[in-house]
Amino acid sequence: MPDYKAPLREIKFITNELLDWPSHYASLPAYADVATPDMVDAIVAEGARFCEQELAPLNRTGDMEGCVRNEEDGSVKTPTGFKEAYSKFVEGGWPSLAHDPEHGGQGLPESLGIIMSEMVGSANWSWGMYPGLSHGAMNTIDLHGTQEQKETFLTKLVSGEWTGTMCLTEPHCGSDLGILKSKAEPNADGSYSVTGTKIFISAGEHDMAENIVHIVLARLPGAPEGTKGISLFIVPKHLPNEDGTAGERNAVSCGSLEHKMGIHGNATCVMNFDGAKGWLIGPENKGLNCMFTFMNTARIGTALQGTSAMEASYQGALAYAKERLAMRSLTGPKAPEKAADPIIVHPDVRRMLLTQKALNEAGRALVYFAAQQNDIVKVAESEEERKQADELLSFLTPIAKAFLTEAGCEATNLGMQVYGGHGFIAEWGMEQLVRDTRIATIYEGTTGIQALDLLGRKVLMTQGASLRTFTKIVHKFCKAESGNKAIAGLIKPLNKINKEWGDVTMKIGMSAMKNRDAVGAASVDYLMYSGYIVMGYFWAEMAKVAHEQLAAGTTEEDFYKAKIATANFYFNRILPRTQSHAAAMLAGPGSVMDITEEQLAVL
Repeated sequence: MPDYKAPLREIKFITNELLDWPSHYASLPAYADVATPDMVDAIVAEGARFCEQELAPLNRTGDMEGCVRNEEDGSVKTPTGFKEAYSKFVEGGWPSLAHDPEHGGQGLPESLGIIMSEMVGSANWSWGMYPGLSHGAMNTIDLHGTQEQKETFLTKLVSGEWTGTMCLTEPHCGSDLGILKSKAEPNADGSYSVTGTKIFISAGEHDMAENIVHIVLARLPGAPEGTKGISLFIVPKHLPNEDGTAGERNAVSCGSLEHKMGIHGNATCVMNFDGAKGWLIGPENKGLNCMFTFMNTARIGTALQGTSAMEASYQGALAYAKERLAMRSLTGPKAPEKAADPIIVHPDVRRMLLTQKALNEAGRALVYFAAQQNDIVKVAESEEERKQADELLSFLTPIAKAFLTEAGCEATNLGMQVYGGHGFIAEWGMEQLVRDTRIATIYEGTTGIQALDLLGRKVLMTQGASLRTFTKIVHKFCKAESGNKAIAGLIKPLNKINKEWGDVTMKIGMSAMKNRDAVGAASVDYLMYSGYIVMGYFWAEMAKVAHEQLAAGTTEEDFYKAKIATANFYFNRILPRTQSHAAAMLAGPGSVMDITEEQLAVL
């Protein structure tokens, strides 16, 4: 396996120099006194140590051993070391980091928690899914639960004593939750009996915590058809005792474990609810609205899988490329004392490494920027500030989730390619990263689902207002930097494509007025096109900061020169991909929809 080292200098560059989190935290009274620079540095450093020393060594173990289900009682044993690492995680107070002190949390910003989540993901994504899913459960109960539910379940989730899941998908329905069949019958004591089968439930059953709190979608008797008749329920593995401890076993069990391409260390379960006792959370028939709290949290978390995987793969590929000897440089030997040159001297290897680096570093900037907006939505005192941040976050979420997970797949495949034949061999760990990352484009809404959300709901249904929340930011930046000669080569193309973004959106909208399939046919290309522009904006911003630091005089010249070189690579080699996406999405739905099902079936 590649040796993982937390990219602390990169993290500090994004948080302190690019996004100015010290000023951001100081401007939010809820965080001004707790998220001081010294405190943030100490937390990140300790988080890095935990991930490097405790989690990374378990990554291959989890992949090789997987999880084991006991056929007699349905219990699941996690891989060697997972349970012990989780105990240390809880002892360190990591689950409570970014939660309300009223429920036992430390009251630190969620954006700080994102840094920890990224490092955990790079070190051991399968392990990180166990505590990771709990965050969505916590947020859902915090926003929609009763005071009693918060006292009973939220405090245990915040402490990490209990973990949480989200139970949506059923065997007959994936993203189309309107046809789910799970039902909830009311009991005399105000609780409900929940019956149904859920599939693909990550961390649905395991031995790492004493209780698991399932957040379950089900239908009440007489509920309307479709998504308007879905309610949300809290269904724990063990019913809570009066003193808050985990008590009697509930009628919920793991029917089987899924056999998966990757993330073997995480238990992906078929969960059976056989009249399990649960409690309604939120209003009747409004479960999907409440669940979106969970899903949006999970989507930002999934976007992190893209960046986490890119970081881990890049570290492995870079180290290998510096050591592996093969052939001579086309411009003459670079290591004449050796039998051949390190492969890092070859242009194509440089292309692969720079693609990984460019996508990874801008992807981190995007996720951290989204996390910053989430802080504002959560605790800013001004309603206008919260509204603006929420609109921006709403627009960026499907891009972050889908684009970065697609980029993660590209980057991990490139990392494996750098190794050549060795990349296909399990001992090096690069193929595991490819397998583990592939699921990220599927769960929490596939790339296609996210693309429809972006183009259909977020952009066209708002008549472009959602899009303009971001294009205005880019426009203002380009206008302010129009005289900056240092980044003139970036500003001109960025400004041009930012204007084009609005034009192509209008053309798709006009096409959709004649044929609604135009939206579905264009959506994925539109999302990828949008993602490349967003990344271009962040690279232009990063290049600006790098030039300023060099002009001011710095002892880290190589660091900032690398930023500038990578920005130039991105604009020359990656941003032009937008043109092929533009041509495809403007081609109309005909080439996609004109072929009949019978013609598709011809072999």
